[in-house]
Amino acid sequence: MAAMKPRTGDGPMEVTKEGRGIVMRVPLEGGGRLVVELNAEEAGNLRDALAGVVGPA
Repeated sequence: MAAMKPRTGDGPMEVTKEGRGIVMRVPLEGGGRLVVELNAEEAGNLRDALAGVVGPA
């Protein structure tokens, strides 16, 4: 596995498909990023939970 370099700056929210997983990178208020790896089922559950709070897209 390749070495991961730290990101500089906050940048935008990103969601990418990497191999079998879905990787979500969320900028944090105090700086840095929250990185979460999800499978397809977990991503669907997250979508449904967010839609329940903010409404459908």
